[in-house]
Amino acid sequence: MQIIDTEILFRPDSAAVRFLPEGPYALPDGRMSWVGIQHGADATTGSINLLNLQNGVNEFFPLPGRPGFAFPTNQPGVFVTGFERSVGLYDTRLATWHPFITGLDSHVSNTIINDAVLFEGSLIFGLKELEFKTKKAGLYLWRRRDHAVIQLRSDQICSNGKAIVRNTDDSLTLFDIDSPSKQIIRCRLDIEAGTVSDISVVVDLTSEEVFPDGMILTPDHRSLIVALYDPANPKAGAARQYNISTGTLETIWMCPGSPRVTCPQLIVHQGRVRLVLTTAVEHMPLEQQASHPHAGCLFIGDTAFSSIGDQPVFEVPAMGPEVGCTR
Repeated sequence: MQIIDTEILFRPDSAAVRFLPEGPYALPDGRMSWVGIQHGADATTGSINLLNLQNGVNEFFPLPGRPGFAFPTNQPGVFVTGFERSVGLYDTRLATWHPFITGLDSHVSNTIINDAVLFEGSLIFGLKELEFKTKKAGLYLWRRRDHAVIQLRSDQICSNGKAIVRNTDDSLTLFDIDSPSKQIIRCRLDIEAGTVSDISVVVDLTSEEVFPDGMILTPDHRSLIVALYDPANPKAGAARQYNISTGTLETIWMCPGSPRVTCPQLIVHQGRVRLVLTTAVEHMPLEQQASHPHAGCLFIGDTAFSSIGDQPVFEVPAMGPEVGCTR
């Protein structure tokens, strides 16, 4: 097993933006996007951010809600974004918002969109229950071929990292995290039927203090890299790489002075493939903030990968009026 120390890539200027950074993603033009999920403990707004990896300049685009994810599209400056209980297209140039999915989790209260993954044009995304207590948040599929919005699960608390693999028999495996469970699970995903089944545990962290958060596949699809949100007070936070077949821990990346690691992503930086890790200040008392001066920073560390793996752009379809959840 290898242990790799990371360094600070970017420190957001304001405490509000350092509160809960997540969702880094490589952009086709060489920049990197990321979201500020919420700008403070009581805030109901967040932001999309675009970081220039050459000069370190970050562009900030405030949103009228709390975004769980934002992925680039084939339209310059436009992101497919999930915030609050809607998914739509946000144009950073015009500051306009066009939802095409509304009414998510309409049968329950107190949930908002969290993490997501793009796969072959479709979107799989989940919500989180804001008190982190009740299993009522939904996991959803937006199916590209017919624009159907299908609820896959209704029993999650805080839906986080996701990854999808197409197997040699053409079936699909979804790797998913409901953070309070402290487990990474796998299940069969049938996009045509709109179902998940055959759930099993890949990695079990129930004996540890940490909570699994954001997650990506390695470029060879053999392992998962998961960010670990640590509510305790260690000297450093961490992200870990686990083998999918065996669950074996392969690599650890350490983030000094920032224990709440939220999301990983691979980018090209300084001519090589490196790992970005977002971290947060969320739920950190003032005394902990004093001992963790780098909380809320974005970190970067070395890897042995030769590509950044699966980071597709969302192809904006011709769509009619916004739709609600079908089931």
